[in-house]
Amino acid sequence: MTNQPDIVVVLSHQQRPDSCGVFGQQLPVTPVLDRLAADGVAFDESFTVQPLCGPARSVLQSGLMPTTTGCWRNGRSLPRDIDTLASRLAALGYWTGYVGKWHLASDGGYIPKPGDGAGRFGTRAIPPERRGGYRDAWVASDALEMTSGAYEGHLFDADGERVELHGYRVDALTDVALEVMRRRDDDRPRLLFVSYLEPHHQNNRYRTIGPKGSAADFADYAVPADLAGRLGDWRWNYAQYLAACASIDTNLGRLVDAIDDTGRLDDTLILYSSDHGSHFRTRNLEYKRSAHDASIRVPLVARGPGFRGGARCDALVSNLDLVPTLVTAGGGDDPGLHGAPLQRVLDGSIERSSVLVQLSESQVGRAIRTPEHTLSVRGHRFNPLAPYSEPRADSYTTHLLYDNTSDPAQRHNLARSSQAQDLRHALAAQLVDEIECFEDHRPTIH
Repeated sequence: MTNQPDIVVVLSHQQRPDSCGVFGQQLPVTPVLDRLAADGVAFDESFTVQPLCGPARSVLQSGLMPTTTGCWRNGRSLPRDIDTLASRLAALGYWTGYVGKWHLASDGGYIPKPGDGAGRFGTRAIPPERRGGYRDAWVASDALEMTSGAYEGHLFDADGERVELHGYRVDALTDVALEVMRRRDDDRPRLLFVSYLEPHHQNNRYRTIGPKGSAADFADYAVPADLAGRLGDWRWNYAQYLAACASIDTNLGRLVDAIDDTGRLDDTLILYSSDHGSHFRTRNLEYKRSAHDASIRVPLVARGPGFRGGARCDALVSNLDLVPTLVTAGGGDDPGLHGAPLQRVLDGSIERSSVLVQLSESQVGRAIRTPEHTLSVRGHRFNPLAPYSEPRADSYTTHLLYDNTSDPAQRHNLARSSQAQDLRHALAAQLVDEIECFEDHRPTIH
């Protein structure tokens, strides 16, 4: 197949869109991403369908809802018998490579995955059959936060050997990605997926760590409206968070420059996004796992063949759309997955009125996000002592309702408002239809 673009996916971890200039940040945090958006397409209404690390990443590799693949919570590996982004593009003639955090190899946690036992790869090399079809280059760690800190650590290569990280983790990971790009000696079009840990907090320290001394450059930030006046830990984290985002952007520039040096920049589709956002412990006791926009809204910018011109897209899109988008870009047919190619969103042939969100670990929940409203419901089988216990419920109760037009910071929960009764019923009916469509299951919502 001729005229296939190279594809480079850059994924940050736990990044809010409002950390990016193109999506409203006033400080110079993301000049490289802003330039890509100015020559590509920025998606203003982009969401994750599961605001949690492993499930969101399963969507990015499979194009299927987390309950379909069984990856509805952390600690559940990607099934080995499904078609993935890598295997689909390999079938189209692509070289496939992965660098960074994977988070889709281990089974375990509180409830081992049926039939797999507790195969944990958090601190050891991931075997080939658990790599999601990436065959040509592999330098990764299943839980990068367990094999590295902000300034030291390692990954594992395709042979299971340690690859040491030197310097700030974002810089070091980019060094590895650039080395993978340099070593590639292949005429096939390439898919390179680069997955950073930042700006996620360092798990054992409950704080984000930016490059040394860099947080001072972002100390004069405007407090996001959803955080202002709330508790949580944003006050001592947000400048560091922006500093980590700025580091990713600088290293995105290194990747773009390396592509440009090959003369292939205009023939490369660069896609930038994140797995989920962060509410900085203002909505529950940790950072995500809720239906608030702070958790589910993600940055999304594409620049390359089919995505040029500095356009803005305000259609509802989700991470379910990325596998179909990249397969279509690679010359394949729309694979008929749970999402749709963004190319069809841009040409107006796909329109959707809502995004379905699945919630786990903090609750057994579901939510619907429309342009105007968010409705979130909790399952009746929710057990606060064992929130991992079920992927779904037969009945749910309304938990959150927001008017996103009059209350974009989602500070006023209308779930118990008598004036919103008709709205609750209408959104609940729409949510049940969405659940039935994606999960082949029609629950009751009270």
